[in-house]
Amino acid sequence: MFENLTDRLSKTLMQLRGRGRLTESNITDALREVRMALLEADVALPVVRDFIERVRVRAVGQGVLKSLSPGQEVVRVVRDELTLLMGEANEALDLRVSPPAVLLVAGLQGAGKTTTVAKLARWLKENGSKSVMVASCDVHRPAAIKQLETLAEEVGAAFFPSDPSQDPVAIAENAIIEARRQFHVVIILDTAGRLHVDAAMMDEVRRVHAAASPVETLFVVDSMSGQDAATAAKAFDEALPLTGVILTKADGDARGGAALSVRQVTGKPLKFIGVGEKTDALQAFHPERMASRILGMGDVLSLIEEAEQKVDRDKAEKLVKKLNKGRGFDLEDFAEQLNQMREMGGMAAMLDKLPAGAALPPGAKAQMGDRELVRMHAIIGSMTRQERLHPAIIKGSRKRRIASGSGNQVQDVNRLLKQFAQMQKMMKRMKKKGGLARLMQGMKGGMPPGMPG
Repeated sequence: MFENLTDRLSKTLMQLRGRGRLTESNITDALREVRMALLEADVALPVVRDFIERVRVRAVGQGVLKSLSPGQEVVRVVRDELTLLMGEANEALDLRVSPPAVLLVAGLQGAGKTTTVAKLARWLKENGSKSVMVASCDVHRPAAIKQLETLAEEVGAAFFPSDPSQDPVAIAENAIIEARRQFHVVIILDTAGRLHVDAAMMDEVRRVHAAASPVETLFVVDSMSGQDAATAAKAFDEALPLTGVILTKADGDARGGAALSVRQVTGKPLKFIGVGEKTDALQAFHPERMASRILGMGDVLSLIEEAEQKVDRDKAEKLVKKLNKGRGFDLEDFAEQLNQMREMGGMAAMLDKLPAGAALPPGAKAQMGDRELVRMHAIIGSMTRQERLHPAIIKGSRKRRIASGSGNQVQDVNRLLKQFAQMQKMMKRMKKKGGLARLMQGMKGGMPPGMPG
């Protein structure tokens, strides 16, 4: 997300950063570039106008122009204003009510609403609310009920059964009664979507809302719809008292205009973003972290949080113990490290959160995507156990066999072995403690160890 915007802004602000002194003319030229970058990112025009004016007023102030490093001060102003634009800080769900806390999820059809309900249930379970029930009030799309039932089982949430013949209001009321009877902490109600905002849809969701009295009313919107995302959210907010927005498919939107427009247009906080199809691909939205990522400064805090949640600590500890006993880092260990990276969204996703990641050329990032990780796994999978445990024996004929067996070229095998050798060297330097944290530390300087340069 934001790839194009990050590239444009980073280049523009880098030119300012390098100047010894700034003038209003310098700043005006730079802000013209920033304005074009935001418009190309599909940020709503009124939002762009307000943002540029706020930055201009602060940037030409005496505190900036007379500072020791005015270029860096302007970058700080832009970062602060981006953060303010998106909401200053993360606004958490308000669950401080007598259980069950009712969350109502609304949105247009095709935005990924039902999947988001399951993602939200999983996120809540993994972040403190141990008992979550989900229910579908969507009687217009029978497949939605079955879909939610399947997803609920996958994420370990209780499912309240419903039927297309029932009234959505009755479903909501009965689901809440059942959630209370079973002592669930949270119940999430999935409501019907339409292809566009219409009177019948709004009337139905208003009736469900009135019956359920939710503590949170969340609007799910597709980030790929750009400015329309903010417009649709505003239309729903006029019909329902929304408490927040969830932006889906953010991983497929290189522009990011919706994320920058939603708060300003609706006045409602962006609480979560969906960054993939899997049920664990939902992240709490932190404006200050996102502003840093947009400006190519990375988001190490989110990376650390992801590592804490998704890295298998038992496996990491076993690896450290193995290394401490003097047994070498082999290709089976390397394959496990690749698995951990995939769990965290792949190497490219990790790079986006590192300060040096934005400076990498697109070609280098492409070599670190899921496709490259799959290729590396295929190569290791075509080796015998003896070869994985003793990589030094992999010579000419073995390389040709492995390449053929994995559908790759010999040079691909050579590249993997080179990357493994680099990782092996790094692992030799590891002490008793650190594990993945040390691997992260090694990455902060730029290109991660063991990856193509």
